[in-house]
Amino acid sequence: MKYLATAALFLTFLLFSTTAGASHDPCASSKSDLSVIHIYGKCSPFTPQTKPAPAPTAASSWLNTILNMASKDPQRVAYLSSLVTAKKATKATSIPIASGQNVLNVGNYIVRAKIGTPAQLLFMVLDTSNDLAWVPCSGCTGCSSTVFSPNTSTSYAASDCSLPECTQVRGLSCPTTGAGACLFNQSYGGDSSFSATLSHDSLTFGPDVVPNYAFGCITAVSGGSIPPQGLLGLGRGSLSLLSQSGSLYSGVFSYCLPSFRSYYFSGSLKLGPVGQPKSIRTTPLLKNPRRSSLYYVNLTGITVGKVRIPIAPELLAFDPATGAGTIIDSGTVITRFILPIYTALRDEFRNQVKGPFSSLGAFDTCFAATNEDVAPPVTFHFQGLDLVLPLENSLIHSSSGSLACLAMAAAPNNVNSVLNVIANLQQQNLRILFDTANSRLGIARELCN
Repeated sequence: MKYLATAALFLTFLLFSTTAGASHDPCASSKSDLSVIHIYGKCSPFTPQTKPAPAPTAASSWLNTILNMASKDPQRVAYLSSLVTAKKATKATSIPIASGQNVLNVGNYIVRAKIGTPAQLLFMVLDTSNDLAWVPCSGCTGCSSTVFSPNTSTSYAASDCSLPECTQVRGLSCPTTGAGACLFNQSYGGDSSFSATLSHDSLTFGPDVVPNYAFGCITAVSGGSIPPQGLLGLGRGSLSLLSQSGSLYSGVFSYCLPSFRSYYFSGSLKLGPVGQPKSIRTTPLLKNPRRSSLYYVNLTGITVGKVRIPIAPELLAFDPATGAGTIIDSGTVITRFILPIYTALRDEFRNQVKGPFSSLGAFDTCFAATNEDVAPPVTFHFQGLDLVLPLENSLIHSSSGSLACLAMAAAPNNVNSVLNVIANLQQQNLRILFDTANSRLGIARELCN
């Protein structure tokens, strides 16, 4: 098996031709196989029928699309909260390969990946809060038309129930005696489920090949919430891309998510330590042994304008026993804080902006855009790092431009949530560095579009 240990991948999607007068299709001509693309962007391969919500047209604004995506956030945040409180065992437990199946009912960002020999191209949802990888396979009942064909890959192998990793799969169906394929079933997105076979094959990113990669080969789906071409887990657990790639990427990657306002919605991903920003502010990554996939950080406070809002320290404290704390997540659309924190943030923001205020979908603090000049910046204080959000990361506008809304919300009130989630809208046009080898997260300004 060819295993190319390149130091890093710097993946940028070109938007316009640099040659005067030359025509250029950025969706057809890319230097890389691993650009980060928004699922509703022009370069997304999915038709409106295969996308989880209506794509924007002249009659439906990006605000409506974002409202639709954000409406799915509570289910995701509730699931992330359940992950960190459900396990009460006193001894270490294995992280299931399908541990995140219940959550991603919206795949916001997708990446190009290739599986098999010869390689077969798939557009997979990128998810930093899950370890698993899974793809629809040929013969799948209820899957999209684009699937992975194991029969045409010379490097494909189905896992046997005798392998230790098979015991990590939830919904396992193995014979009580003898050998057999490692089959499992999982629910997903609240209204969907799928059946899969734990499998191995080569996973390719640009020139790099990760051999014998473990993933779920989906054989049947029901419901409409499953990403049509699968999911790529970038979490911290033992079966994530970082763990399975070993020294190839040395536990390091970063991404830059483009703004929702960008026409082509393409960003970039870097894998490996070489080529990462040299001057970048960092904060420690915290480990939760009960949910080792999640990227916890130490959020110590929030400032609105020049006012440090009063927050009881215990509301921000990291507690592995309960799962309390703050995570960085690529799949949630707008940042969600537990109710007392969000209420304090919102009330101070309202104090500094002229009302009246109205609600719109998930946003409860909308105001006339003419007052935007007095809207205060919001600063997240992490241990060793202060992130001052540009207004484009803290406000969202109506299509007419007449209304602006604070683009944050409270965690869902239908669960006993103790988890704060820094979401992808607040991460846009930032280089987010995940360095698991040194247990740190870095943030730097960068134009990702």
